[in-house]
Amino acid sequence: MRARGALQAVVLLASALWATPSSAKKEHPDFKVNAFEHQPGNLQYFKDSDVILFQDIPDNTVYRSDDAGVKWKAVEGVPEDEAWLLYLHAYDPTRAYILTQGTKHYRTSDRGKTWKSFQAGAEIGFSTGEILQFHAADPDRIIFNGMRCSGLDCQDVATYTTDGFETDGKILRTGISSCSWAKSSDLFTTGDKDLDKNRVLCVIADSLSTHRKDQRLVISDNFFQKGDKSADVQEFEPNLDMDKPVKGVVNIATVKKYLLVATTSANTDEMALFVSDDTLKWHRAIFPTAHDDHDHRVRENAYTVLESTNYSIQIDVMTTRPSNPMGVMLTSNSNGTFFTENIEHTNRNHMGNVDFERISNIQGIFLVNKVDNWKDVESKPDTKKKVVTEITFDDGRTFESVTADGKKIHLHSVTELSNVGKVYSSPAPGLLMAIGNTGDHLGDYWEDGNLYVSDDAGKTWTKGLDGPHKYEFGDQGSILVAVKDSKKMDVDEISYSLDHGVTWVQESLPKDVEIEPYILTTTQDATSLKFLLIGKSKDSKFWQVITIDFEGLHEDTCKKDDLEEWHARVDKDGKPTCLMGHTQSFTRRKKNAECFLKQEFKHAVTETADCDCTDLDYECDYNFIRSDDDKCVSKGPIAAPDGACSKGDPDATFKGTSGYRKIPGNTCKPTKEMDEKYKDVERKCGDVVGPPSAPATGLITQTGKQFGRWDSWDKHYLERGESSSSDDETIIMRPRSASKFGPIWVTHDHGKKWDEVKALEDEKILQIVPHLYFKDMVFFITSGKDVKYTVDRGHHFHTFKAPTDPDPQAFPLAFHPDKKDWLIWIGKKCEDDECYRVASYSKDRGDHWETGARYVSHCEFTGSSSYKLKERKEEQILCLKHEREDNGKDNPMILVSTNDWFVNEKTHEKNVREFATMSEFIVAAVEDTDKKSLQAVASLDGSTFAQVKFPYNLDVPHQHGYTVLDSSTHAVNLFVATDVDVGCRYGSIIKSNSNGTLYALSVSNVNCNEDYYVDFEKMLGLEGVALVNVVANPDAKGSAPKKLQTKISHNDGAEWAFLPTPSNHDDMGKFHCLSQGNADCALHIHGYTERGDHRKTYSSEGAVGFMFGWGNVGDSLGSLADADTFMTADGASRGSGSRRDGGRGRLAILDLEGARVCQGEDGGVGCDDDEVGGSRDFLIWGKDGDEVFTTNLDFSRFSERVCKFDADDARKSDYEVWSPSHPKQANGCLFGHKSQYLRKKEDRKCYNDGKLGQLYGKEDCTCLRQDFECDYNYEPDNHGQCSLVKGLSPLDAADWCKNNPDAIEYFEPTGYRRIPLTTCVGGRAMDTESQPHPCPGREEDFGRKHAASGIAIFFAVTIPIALAAAAGWYVWRNWTGKFGQIHLGEPSGVSALDSEQPWVRYPVIALSAIVAVALATPLIVTGLWRTVKGAADRWGVFGGGSGRGAWTRLGGGGGSGRRFTTRDSFARGGTSMILWMRTRGVVGGG
Repeated sequence: MRARGALQAVVLLASALWATPSSAKKEHPDFKVNAFEHQPGNLQYFKDSDVILFQDIPDNTVYRSDDAGVKWKAVEGVPEDEAWLLYLHAYDPTRAYILTQGTKHYRTSDRGKTWKSFQAGAEIGFSTGEILQFHAADPDRIIFNGMRCSGLDCQDVATYTTDGFETDGKILRTGISSCSWAKSSDLFTTGDKDLDKNRVLCVIADSLSTHRKDQRLVISDNFFQKGDKSADVQEFEPNLDMDKPVKGVVNIATVKKYLLVATTSANTDEMALFVSDDTLKWHRAIFPTAHDDHDHRVRENAYTVLESTNYSIQIDVMTTRPSNPMGVMLTSNSNGTFFTENIEHTNRNHMGNVDFERISNIQGIFLVNKVDNWKDVESKPDTKKKVVTEITFDDGRTFESVTADGKKIHLHSVTELSNVGKVYSSPAPGLLMAIGNTGDHLGDYWEDGNLYVSDDAGKTWTKGLDGPHKYEFGDQGSILVAVKDSKKMDVDEISYSLDHGVTWVQESLPKDVEIEPYILTTTQDATSLKFLLIGKSKDSKFWQVITIDFEGLHEDTCKKDDLEEWHARVDKDGKPTCLMGHTQSFTRRKKNAECFLKQEFKHAVTETADCDCTDLDYECDYNFIRSDDDKCVSKGPIAAPDGACSKGDPDATFKGTSGYRKIPGNTCKPTKEMDEKYKDVERKCGDVVGPPSAPATGLITQTGKQFGRWDSWDKHYLERGESSSSDDETIIMRPRSASKFGPIWVTHDHGKKWDEVKALEDEKILQIVPHLYFKDMVFFITSGKDVKYTVDRGHHFHTFKAPTDPDPQAFPLAFHPDKKDWLIWIGKKCEDDECYRVASYSKDRGDHWETGARYVSHCEFTGSSSYKLKERKEEQILCLKHEREDNGKDNPMILVSTNDWFVNEKTHEKNVREFATMSEFIVAAVEDTDKKSLQAVASLDGSTFAQVKFPYNLDVPHQHGYTVLDSSTHAVNLFVATDVDVGCRYGSIIKSNSNGTLYALSVSNVNCNEDYYVDFEKMLGLEGVALVNVVANPDAKGSAPKKLQTKISHNDGAEWAFLPTPSNHDDMGKFHCLSQGNADCALHIHGYTERGDHRKTYSSEGAVGFMFGWGNVGDSLGSLADADTFMTADGASRGSGSRRDGGRGRLAILDLEGARVCQGEDGGVGCDDDEVGGSRDFLIWGKDGDEVFTTNLDFSRFSERVCKFDADDARKSDYEVWSPSHPKQANGCLFGHKSQYLRKKEDRKCYNDGKLGQLYGKEDCTCLRQDFECDYNYEPDNHGQCSLVKGLSPLDAADWCKNNPDAIEYFEPTGYRRIPLTTCVGGRAMDTESQPHPCPGREEDFGRKHAASGIAIFFAVTIPIALAAAAGWYVWRNWTGKFGQIHLGEPSGVSALDSEQPWVRYPVIALSAIVAVALATPLIVTGLWRTVKGAADRWGVFGGGSGRGAWTRLGGGGGSGRRFTTRDSFARGGTSMILWMRTRGVVGGG
């Protein structure tokens, strides 16, 4: 514990310097100075009071003052060193909360005077946003977003209270990202009092995925409890997208009366914003169409929700490079759905801050800074911005310059904050202060800045003081206070003005006090005469906290004659004019009055009067902009009302916008003239948003394109994300021959129209590299240092300079999964005839580069928001590099990591061959130079690596190749080559535990090719389903060709089976054998190693449950030439050729050797012939002789109706609910749950618009054998049970305690381990169906856990006796016949076994009692022993220690935990890898 002496106590340095009787007018303000060792942090005033709290962050202490800062003391009731976070209640001005690192926290309800502890039921989490969420109408209702941990495993959880934590917090929901109240703003309402009271919204994680794109929004009105008549938790997913839920929810925000939900998706950083004003009806926010080289799409980390109004939302969207950002400001209509552009080229910084401020208490006025030289900034990122300031008085309809004495001035704003609170304004009516300068644009803050003052809400300004200052308002604007800003500790005075900044008075600080100002602040409502100045002292290490009190500077309190009525806007004659449809007036003190208002904590009141509407009350509507002649002209499609244009006739008309709308929030009174002028006009359906659906004709449209004579081609499909607002289908292609490349082409409509990319025609492009995670972005690597790229799918192109030349032997770029603009460049640098690779990094998309590491092989970003691990920071990078910076011999490769951009590096392993990542795992191959063999190491957090343990009989010489297979199910699937002879290579697939270190055999003799690519493929869209081809004749050893057989697993490799054969169809010929799948007769499919284009997979995520493949029925796989095409889930079609799924799997295209295409809209059950066919939009690639060509097949005319899902009426719904199941599991469960998917019914003539989430529901099942797999050194026997391999020992179970320091017990090995993917609950627990043992040092906790209480002993004794007695009595009363059958009509004589016979009656009762006592006796003895031992322990007879208390540190704690979320590094790391790494990834095509 750190010593706390005078440096931590509050030190009074000076008292009042000028003390005069309170009845007399003072000449000077009073000063009080206190000093602290550390900088006061998180300083906050309680609303409507002089009570202040702040945090001493290094000492984890909170200080309090109840007299505006005159006296301070540490709060009482909170232990030292435990105050980690300080929260003030958002809606109760008397409450605050101190959060610790444990589960016990502290609260106050008297503004910090007293504090009480409370149990929140959770501790501070790693990843949740706002920890405390407050109910806007009931201060007792609070949600705590945190986590619960058990050992190293943690689970995000939300708890709640309805009594202000008078009692312990209750579990709200587990598996959350964040939860909040619907009523989290005083303006927001659901429209129902009961819903306002209880409704909660939670962003929840998918139980099978850590990715944000799988997060969902759920709502509950009973705190996620089970219903009275149902065992199900009461929650529902709202239909965000009109009639369907949306996944990928990342954030919820309340903005005034609006609730905003932001969603993301794979392949794009574009986000969708959904808006509701009641949580019931949701709409996606629609932004204007792109124009003038910028669009308005909302992208992650590139938009800012600004301070909005009660009637609209303001958003600023970044439109340029991140290194020198600019944006465009947009304002919504009254329901928050349609946005229009206010002003372009707004000034932003890289933190997302925007130079925008709305003037307090005055409607319609705000100031904004924009970039005047925006064209130069867009084209040259290093160009210095020329920022100018403008102001609007009509809420953004028009803007004008800001002036002082007739000259333009420009003001420093939010991007250069120099104080706390608002930049310009306060609740003081009409009073503004700012730092700025005159001239053409904004100058330097320190060199050019001066203090300016306005008392007419920013219309005109006057210069107040020279140089930059920090400033504040007091007594509702009666007094202005400023202190000169400085970078040095040389400020010894303050300035103040009592006449709106016309004259200023300087006052010296107390003697010997010189500071570097940090904060100047006062109460939130600016009604106080007391101010607080904080700064760093020049002559000591203390932070000075100075109270400045102007009470008594005027002895008089203002009277009516001292006040004036001030109008927010006046004409040249001084008469009030209309602003936002009404006049606004305030009562305030006259500029020269010699008095103070002295109305502490009373807020200024606004008086309004509505005016008649004029042209100034209207603005341009959605997709219209104002032209040079002040008219609103169209810049995009028109928004049609619901129901209009439903017939698809582009010439049909409807009543639509005139191009104008009343400004949201404008209250002007309608007039006949304005209503007539701006009424709706006749519009054509051809002008609406999105092209109308054309009538269905049943015909297929074909569009072809010839590219000339080439050998082959590369193609790159830029997949759209589900959150993308565009509907383009972009493909980039380049034809090539053996000696050269052709021009680069792009199509945005799936090949209907191709354009040669003119921006690249003069460049020698070596590689085309799409961004791995954000598919809108593609990089074009040239032969020099110039790198061309597009961020908008090939519409516009930009350039950056690479830091080094490209290395033809290295892949040039590494990408971050969350940060689109973070790049690692691997290039070549040559010095003194020695060349080596250099890894450089950029955080702004290549505008600026820094050197990271030299003599590297390659580097990767391994941090991700998907992996919630303490040590796996988002900046984490792993590199494989030489130990020394030279090319000399005996210079081994080492694996290093950095979490701070190479400022510090940590070396993990030496003699590393390679490393690879797959999902959450990191795997590296390390060479044992003594044994001349390889060893794999693994990690989950990139910080701690551990050796992996392979199954018993896997001998891995160093020349063998490993391949990391798809490992998306919380386990690594690692292929290990066991036979490497040319022409007969095969190996085993082994599967890891959840941290990637302990492997068990999954399947042997799996086929691979000469490059160690493997016949292994997972079924996309379904978890845990995989196919392999195995070598059935491994002993042939090259004397015969490989005999391949296909096997399938439905439980992530725990069990494998042959594929059943399809049924015979008369029109498709007969199979020579039929079976459910065995070694002699099964369906066999050609695998991964036989495909020319590895991107062509068996399945598609968009067609859940569907698989296509080429193969045959028999005892083994035949030749590809003799193969048929098979389809599972809905039928089959014969033929061999290429195929691709589309339209959610209901329209399948099969290219039957170019002869014709059979298309089936009914899922393959019925087929119609056509000359060519396909999906709603397919592209055929091919060669006609030497000519490369494409042909687009458009099926959009097949059906004009979008399929609809009806959850209430299955008959009306176009979709059926389908569930996959394990073929060997009677309960229909797969991975411990039943998943329900939506698939279009076969007989419905409609099409999927791609917006319906396929996963409909999920229900956990009871645990069975199929939820477990064989543990380390165990393998399945002939009966399917896991048996210990002869001669081997099981893993030492006690290691569990070493790797889980908070664990109380471990279990003896059972031979089974739980499949990482399963979510089953209850039922079998095959991994713990053995004797438990206490972990070392936890014997007492173990004893308490397994002890039986006195009540338990009582019932353990009495219940068996009572049951036995009851059973005996029943037998005695009912045993009236013999053993065996009872025959009707049998004589009723007395039997020797009659229950009334004493030799029957009493022995039965006695035997029952004996059995009961015998069963209960061990419990009695055990209970008595534990009672005696417990007493002996307390008396010190046996010794021992005590258990831990309830308080836990961050990183410890109790509670239940999710199985696969880990907050700290394992002693065993987790991984995914390839040795001589072979990862499944596509760089090119062709």
